[in-house]
Amino acid sequence: MNKQESAIKTTYFSIAGNISLAIIKGLAGFFGNSYALIADAIESTTDIFSSILVLFGLKYSNKPADKNHPYGHGKIEPLVTFLVVGFLITSATIIAFESIKNIQTPHETPEPWTLIVLLFIILWKEYSYRVVIKISKETNSTSLAADAWHHRSDAITSVTAFVGISVAIAMGDGYESADDWAALLASLIILYNSYLIFRPALSEILDEDIHEGFIEKIRTESLKVNGILGTEKCFIRKTGMMYHVDLHAIVDANITVKEGHTISHNLKDALRIKFSSIENVLIHIEPHS
Repeated sequence: MNKQESAIKTTYFSIAGNISLAIIKGLAGFFGNSYALIADAIESTTDIFSSILVLFGLKYSNKPADKNHPYGHGKIEPLVTFLVVGFLITSATIIAFESIKNIQTPHETPEPWTLIVLLFIILWKEYSYRVVIKISKETNSTSLAADAWHHRSDAITSVTAFVGISVAIAMGDGYESADDWAALLASLIILYNSYLIFRPALSEILDEDIHEGFIEKIRTESLKVNGILGTEKCFIRKTGMMYHVDLHAIVDANITVKEGHTISHNLKDALRIKFSSIENVLIHIEPHS
């Protein structure tokens, strides 16, 4: 299974999980008198749509390079990540607004059994986060990483809801709104996570120089190729799950153009074999003085 297939399969896992949990949370929140759980259901509903967006982005980014897109279609990934962040911010805003409204409105204490539901949700969402973040790292997918953080933020809101409901049940009259305060806190955590997701995607769009470790590995591997005496400039840009490398390689100044051409091809092949995440390498030959 290649990177794209693995990422797409993981997204289907996210969609199925979010649909199931949105229904469970909504029903438990309604019948269990817990707005924190209803807030959780709202977030899971937005997670469904954001995961569908991620799925679209992954499938589109998998299209091969063409005349109008010589570097491929991978830049759709950070753009989709921006939309996912928009969903997160929207859900956080709705949760915060409804929490404040519910804090000001007297209501019943949440049912104790909702804690069991929340415990199951916390464990499942943390498991989902670990599954999706693992695949996102293996595939270098920013949109999949954003989807993973949706699971983690969902786990966090469930933890705050668990604490809020526990306080409301334990303290009794006068503390019915504790889970509403928990939902409000969760909305702030979601906003913070939104920034953590947004920043790497922005770096990818702007082609920021954030690949120092990878550059050092490329330099080290380059020196293993026969005829390469050293390297100078090395720039890396990320496009979707793959990387494009611009590298200045130093060779003997006295060799022929044909020999330099052969060495550059050998270097390109060696780097692509060593690093499967490299889509293409553009090599500029520098004479050793």
